[in-house]
Amino acid sequence: MIAAVLVAPLVLGACSGGAGGSGAAAPQGDRRMAEALATSATGSGAFVHLRALQDVADRNGGNRARGTGGYEQSVDYVADTLRRAGFDVQTPTVALQSDDGDDGSAPGGTTRNVIAQTRTGRTDEVVLGGVHLDSVPEGPGIDDDGSGVAAQLEIAVRLGADAPVTNAVRFVFFGAEEEGLLGSQAYVDGLSPDGRRDIALMLNSDVIAAPNGGYFVYDGDGSDGSNSADGPPGSAAIERLLSDRLVSRGVPPRGTPFVDDSDYGPFVDADIPAGGVFSGDSGTKSAEQARLWGGRAGVPFDPCYHQACDDIDNIDRPIFDRMVNTIAYGIGAFAVDLNGVPPRSERAAR
Repeated sequence: MIAAVLVAPLVLGACSGGAGGSGAAAPQGDRRMAEALATSATGSGAFVHLRALQDVADRNGGNRARGTGGYEQSVDYVADTLRRAGFDVQTPTVALQSDDGDDGSAPGGTTRNVIAQTRTGRTDEVVLGGVHLDSVPEGPGIDDDGSGVAAQLEIAVRLGADAPVTNAVRFVFFGAEEEGLLGSQAYVDGLSPDGRRDIALMLNSDVIAAPNGGYFVYDGDGSDGSNSADGPPGSAAIERLLSDRLVSRGVPPRGTPFVDDSDYGPFVDADIPAGGVFSGDSGTKSAEQARLWGGRAGVPFDPCYHQACDDIDNIDRPIFDRMVNTIAYGIGAFAVDLNGVPPRSERAAR
């Protein structure tokens, strides 16, 4: 077991934000939790977890794919780190259905998800941070999606299990994303209608440190016109908050569509508001994007996407730092006030 580097959890005075069920935008004074968490959860702190995931891959044939020792050790590392931070942790084994909708099982048939939730906050207004923990067999998956895992794990450690939040915060690390979002689909399918309705929103972080990357926020308001599914009501508020945070960190974001290619997909399909950040993967950076963010036009955002070279050297640290800060800010803000996301009383039964 790799020793986790832990710190004292976040401690704040009583948060003066509106009740989590208000659904109204919080005044700036209610963003103390968001600022404190974003300051505490740093890219350098999250990088410790990236190194740990690289070590896991190195000991297990160079990957952390679902069904391998590398994946199981990744689960153990994340779960152990969360327990050391004071969380009650579950690692349920879930049966996987193939993504073609028939009764066949994916190879191996099961995966493990990792689930931890604060002991504080309303359990009917849950802020869910979601990431996928598996890599492809071809490589260690340090950008895809060790970067998202490390960010959410660092945020959880800094937040702590007994954080002074209005709305409970749940962290879920999904397996078998690379095989068709199977771990997240099994998770959503396993929730009761009330359990789905209890989730106020889902914040996804997948591929957030690409070496030729950009700053994308999921298109919650549909303004980009290329979503394959509309963001449920409240997704626009998520996009706005995360975009504003990136602007405050000195970078202008652009929208990226919901196209059912990451773990937000099953949540969007279940009408749960969703959003998140993304730095780009196999797509090619345009000349306009290179002028906007730097980097090389005509080159993929991540030239090592789904390859053996997606290792610890495949991380852009400035992008990673800003993305960790933005995700932490989003979780901290929504944990105190839903900031425009509909409260449970206005959410449709799912």
